[in-house]
Amino acid sequence: MSSLSEFDAAFARCPLIAILRGVTPGEVVAVGEVLFDAGFRVIEVPLNSPEPLESIERLAKAFAGRAVIGAGTVLRATEVTAVRNAGGTMIVSPNTNVGVIAATKSSGLVSLPGFATPSEAFAALEAGATALKLFPAEGASPAVLKAIRAVLPAGARVLPVGGITPGDMQRWLDAGAAGFGIGSALYSPSVALDEIARRARTFVAVWPLTRHASGSSLASTTTTTDSGGKQALTGPVVVNNDEPRN
Repeated sequence: MSSLSEFDAAFARCPLIAILRGVTPGEVVAVGEVLFDAGFRVIEVPLNSPEPLESIERLAKAFAGRAVIGAGTVLRATEVTAVRNAGGTMIVSPNTNVGVIAATKSSGLVSLPGFATPSEAFAALEAGATALKLFPAEGASPAVLKAIRAVLPAGARVLPVGGITPGDMQRWLDAGAAGFGIGSALYSPSVALDEIARRARTFVAVWPLTRHASGSSLASTTTTTDSGGKQALTGPVVVNNDEPRN
């Protein structure tokens, strides 16, 4: 299965990206396990964290075939190669850098660049972005997203990132958000594992409720068949926390 197919299947299962800014290699797998148990299927380690490539490598090995692992705060094309070599398959940036997007696409990885204006959004899509990160969401609003969504291609996925809490999600979904990146409201280095688990369960529990309340077209579920004959989910489904663990 390609990186894009794996991302689409994970995003369909739970379109919430856990952002582990500041995580260390020694704790990252334990944090990943509580997030996975809660229902998260996409995990990002920002490159301004301590030894980020080591953390990405450990997560990629621990969650191979179970979750999508990638890097955030990717600012240069050369960093894309380093992330790929560590086993990461997703590249997230705070900005729209067409060089980074092009390098990501040519490497066969998933590209989620940041944008703040329609011009940046269209430039990112033209360069090959998989989805768009509205960042910082605190500096925008659901009304801004709704206005931008009116001119974007219908299938373009937009994820608000920055300051998202469970109570905010409904307003953003009503405006056209496809998912969210969640940072300090979920994880920070000083938070205990049981508290991270509680926060993660809260976000995952709120997601299907807000999705259905918004009448989102993303509520449908479809399947595709990859080259190996395996079916992959391409629409949101109920999170199954009884999946096998390594």
